[in-house]
Amino acid sequence: MTHSKSRLLKYAPILAGLLVLLILNFPTTSMLTATPIRIRLGTLAPQGSSIEKALMAMGQEWRAASNGEVNLVVQLNSGKGGEKEIVDNLEINKLQAAMLTVTGLAEIDRSVTAIEDIPMAFRSLDEVTYVRRHMLESLQTEFRKHKMELLFLGDTGWVRFFTKADAVHPAEFKPMNMFTWAGNPEQEEIMKSAGFHPVVRETTDIYVGLKTGTIDAVPSIPLAVLPGLYYQVCNHMLELNWAPLVGGLVIRKDTWDGLNAATRAALTKAALETEIQVTSDARQENDNAVATMKGLGLKVRTVTPQLEAEWRQFAEGLYPKIKGHMVPEDRFNEVQNLLADFRKAGGNRK
Repeated sequence: MTHSKSRLLKYAPILAGLLVLLILNFPTTSMLTATPIRIRLGTLAPQGSSIEKALMAMGQEWRAASNGEVNLVVQLNSGKGGEKEIVDNLEINKLQAAMLTVTGLAEIDRSVTAIEDIPMAFRSLDEVTYVRRHMLESLQTEFRKHKMELLFLGDTGWVRFFTKADAVHPAEFKPMNMFTWAGNPEQEEIMKSAGFHPVVRETTDIYVGLKTGTIDAVPSIPLAVLPGLYYQVCNHMLELNWAPLVGGLVIRKDTWDGLNAATRAALTKAALETEIQVTSDARQENDNAVATMKGLGLKVRTVTPQLEAEWRQFAEGLYPKIKGHMVPEDRFNEVQNLLADFRKAGGNRK
């Protein structure tokens, strides 16, 4: 046996041990490339809307922030039966996330109705922003009880009244068949008690209802009325700031908890940036949509201070019926207290 061979045999056990350690500690291909987590997000947002664009951009940010771990798939018009169907699909894990209006979010927890379902409560969109941001943390706690994580709340501007016939005073709306979102029987009862004629439908059924004559009036935001073509039938709009249309992003808690803390922090940051973008773009889109529809024949009625006072008196007359029924009493009071705080500070509270 040569000298070199004898040295090799001498160190062979050590070399073998080192080789075993390398094999055990060197990551395999599967370890190097984690299987992406596919998150299907449902929404009724129309194709080409600012909401779709913002969600798609957020998906890219989520993928980058998670180093490719999270793959967000946005499914537009994913609830043919409305937002209740989207929530049902969330609960059975057919969807893992959703962008919903308060109508859909209330299917999970009714506390969120306080930000939208108190008509004429807000005097400016700054007030809307202040209240929803201050209520977010407590609402997140409520949603976790239902195994959902509420990542953000935003708004898309003011709900306006679109009607077939010209109408400006509350009494002129009472004979009309007014669209009301399905899944909110309390709202239907309150409208009936106020003398209105609510017609309960899903959002997807509005246009057919307008064409067939079962609906005469639609409370909605302009950016939904334009692509929905409601203005072709309802060519009158009352420029009244009735209530904000609020929405939010939810994700199943088991999906969320399956991500590591660093990834959740990065995704939360991107989601909050999306909330700011969605709100800003939607508010501007509303103005643009009204201008476009005016060019297509929409007749807009502005609201004088006297008319606004008339509507405010009418709306506040509904509060005893809304409080504790349509909106939980503690949340109703919370909104009123936050607004008082904001106004006392001169509207400068953040």
